[in-house]
Amino acid sequence: MARPTITILYFASATPSPTTRSETLPFPDTGTLPLADLPALIAQRHPHISEVLGRSGWSVNEEMVGLDEGVVLKGGEVVAVIPPVSGG
Repeated sequence: MARPTITILYFASATPSPTTRSETLPFPDTGTLPLADLPALIAQRHPHISEVLGRSGWSVNEEMVGLDEGVVLKGGEVVAVIPPVSGG
């Protein structure tokens, strides 16, 4: 049986590199992953975006959610990292 994955979509200043707009991460062996733990997991792979991860918004399967909402990933989700933006 294939190991579950999480697809991460990156935007603007949260993009790890000019050629990395998305990536698929293997799901942890624990079977679940609190969304609140995902920024640290991403920062291990891409330390240079760790600061923006802490200020970013998050969506899971196209629904905006907060890191403090107790969302638990189970594998197969698409998570978007949406950095802060300014407008005028």
